[in-house]
Amino acid sequence: MTSERRARTWGLAVVATGVAAIVALSAWQPWRTAATLDAASGAASASDVEPLSVPADARVLVFGDSWTYGAAANRPTEGYAYRLGELEGWDVTVDGVRGSGYMRAGIDGPDFATRAEYLDPDADYDLVIIQGSINDRLQGAFGYRDAVDVAWDRFERTYPRAQFVILGPTPHAFPVHEGTGRIDRDLQAEAAERHWWYISPLQEQWITPANYLDVIDPGAGRWHPSTEGHRYLAERLVAALAERTATTDAGAPADEDLTPVVP
Repeated sequence: MTSERRARTWGLAVVATGVAAIVALSAWQPWRTAATLDAASGAASASDVEPLSVPADARVLVFGDSWTYGAAANRPTEGYAYRLGELEGWDVTVDGVRGSGYMRAGIDGPDFATRAEYLDPDADYDLVIIQGSINDRLQGAFGYRDAVDVAWDRFERTYPRAQFVILGPTPHAFPVHEGTGRIDRDLQAEAAERHWWYISPLQEQWITPANYLDVIDPGAGRWHPSTEGHRYLAERLVAALAERTATTDAGAPADEDLTPVVP
């Protein structure tokens, strides 16, 4: 067998092994750990958080890491955060720094709290979405929630009128790293204390082994969402926000007399 043929055969074997692993993981569902399920069951109920009320022409800030930046999309402006604005008709400002987190500085800028200190105080956003970050998964639990508090305090001081939504970490690989699960639980608990909405792509299974390769580009994209993956995430985020938004009764006013008139 030639070297070229041996290399081709080895490559096909690796692909087959990877597909088999994904199928096995789909059945096993390792992301549904006991700790994750406990976090889901302990989430603040809808009655604890005010429904969102976002105007049609809302000014929105989406703040986060490389996923918010639009990494691995054909162009960063095809990332989920930009698509959110297109889908909803909102004026969206995107602030994503690759590699950044609450405890970790990024490639293009510092950690979340430091970045929050330099946000434009005159922006007057209606909605602020803070995304991520899996970049903190290796930093350990010590000091993590303190770093989250510092960052969120700065957001609140800068935008006291805004509504806040926390978009938790989204798995980029399987099995899900234990640090990602810890971050998800910590952020959920912190958001509940502030009566903010928390969206957990991990608990809601936005990405599973079954759809992994449809969403994530593990090759050139270096485990970031592909262009189509960003489109999918934007659609899931729109749906999640809609579930948390106040609805109005399109019928008659509550004080209208609806007593039937009998001739």
